[in-house]
Amino acid sequence: MYSKIRIAGHPLHPMLVGFPVTLYTASLVCFAAYGFGASSFWFRVGVYSNLAGVILAAIAAVPGFIDWAFGVPKGTPAKATGLAHMGFNVAALLVFVSNLTLQWSHRNEIGPAVGMSVALPLMGVLLTVAAGFLGWKLVQTHHVGVDLTPEQERLEPRPTARSEPHGTLHGTAGHGQGVG
Repeated sequence: MYSKIRIAGHPLHPMLVGFPVTLYTASLVCFAAYGFGASSFWFRVGVYSNLAGVILAAIAAVPGFIDWAFGVPKGTPAKATGLAHMGFNVAALLVFVSNLTLQWSHRNEIGPAVGMSVALPLMGVLLTVAAGFLGWKLVQTHHVGVDLTPEQERLEPRPTARSEPHGTLHGTAGHGQGVG
C-alpha cells in the first residue's frame, strides 16, 4: 500500500478529494446558471464554492504529495502516473485560483459580468476529470492505497524500479484479476 498518511488503515488522500471535485463542479454549475440568466445569487454561490474548492484541494494535495513523494517507489510506472495526476490537479487548482481572483471582487454586485466565470471553471473541471482518470489508474492498475491479499500479491506483485524492464506493472499472470 504506498500510502503514508492513513486513518484507521485507509489512505487519507482519496477520502479528501471528493470535496474539491464536488465544489469545483458546483462552482461551474452555479456560474453557468448565472450565465444562462439565473439571479446573481448563483454567481455568489459559485464564488464561494470556488473558494471552498481551492481551500479543500490544497488540503487534499498535502497527503497526496506525501504519498507520491515518500510512498510510491522511484522509477515505477506508478511514480510517473502519480506525477501526471499531480500535474493535472495543480493545473486545475491554478485555474480555479485564477477564477477566484477574477470573480472575488464582483461577488456582491447586483449584476456581475459573466466574463471568464464559466470558461475557467469548465477548463478546471476538465483538468480535474483528467486528474481523476489518472488517480483511478493509480488505484486500479498500480494498486496505490490498496492492500493486496497474499494471493493477489502472488498474482500481481508490486513493482520496483529494478523489476520493470518493460515499463509495465503486470506480466501476463494475473492481469485483469480483481483486487479486493
